Amino acid sequence: MDTVFLDTGSLDRDDLDLQPLREAADRLTCYPQTDPGDVVSRLEGAEAAIVNKVPLTAETLAALPGLRLIAVAATGTNNVDLEASREQGITVTRCRGYGTAAVAQHALTLILNHFTRIPASAGRVRAGDWLRSPHFCLIDPATRELAGKRLGIVGYGTLGQRLAQLGEALGMEVRIAERPGASTTRPGRWAFEALLGEVEVLSLHCPLTERTQGMIDREALRAMRSDALLVNTARGGLIDEPALAEALREGAITGAALDVLGQEPPPPEHPLLAEDLPNCTVTPHSAWTAVEARQRIVHQLSEALAASAAGRKPPECIVAPDDLE
Repeated sequence: MDTVFLDTGSLDRDDLDLQPLREAADRLTCYPQTDPGDVVSRLEGAEAAIVNKVPLTAETLAALPGLRLIAVAATGTNNVDLEASREQGITVTRCRGYGTAAVAQHALTLILNHFTRIPASAGRVRAGDWLRSPHFCLIDPATRELAGKRLGIVGYGTLGQRLAQLGEALGMEVRIAERPGASTTRPGRWAFEALLGEVEVLSLHCPLTERTQGMIDREALRAMRSDALLVNTARGGLIDEPALAEALREGAITGAALDVLGQEPPPPEHPLLAEDLPNCTVTPHSAWTAVEARQRIVHQLSEALAASAAGRKPPECIVAPDDLE
């Protein structure tokens, strides 16, 4: 299949092996990024499009009658008009499970950095504080052990389960939250509202839906322990961000460690990037970016291309014409 990858820069920094894609495509054309106005011209004549975050609207797809496959180089497919794809007979696939180890590792690192204070301690060394110390060590900032602390997990899919394993290996007591607003609580789970006030670490691993949008709001933050850390490596929209900034300033919770924000890239005036919030650590949606994880995406994309070219339904198919096997 004649294949065009519209935004390789969101996946490859010249550190991946793209040969599986080249072997699966008759011809592969790659663009580091693509502006919306250039999508149609770049996909004209292509049978397959690979995209990460480039929007493929109904209007755009209508101008591409030869397109047979859209392979999304991510799990989320909100940038593709799925209904228009279905009506036009275009197969749409996504990638899943590629970043489980990387994201869980990132979430654990955010937790460890908060409790061990390694960035702050290393900063004191570079500032010369250790050289001037009258003692053999520096004990400020004080660190805390994870062993015995309670880790609350909201969203107990593959990622939540992996973080639970890591937390238990470090001696943490893991508590799994029931869905917010649920009328009953399943065995082995805690009611969401009750769990908030029990855990020292609350880590979010659930999808963003109408029900979970803004679930960590002012009320939820006030229900948490004052020494709690909020961790989010899922979706920024799960948190009411102005309410979190307010809670951090007031000491309602001790800190937040986030890999995602509601708008990405964020604007300069984003409330959680304010200089007076040293207790808020933000990383640039990079939890999934381990080389190994991104290489798995390449292999999943190549599998989708090969299956589609052979007239088969690709793995992780979201939309597929009826005539595919």
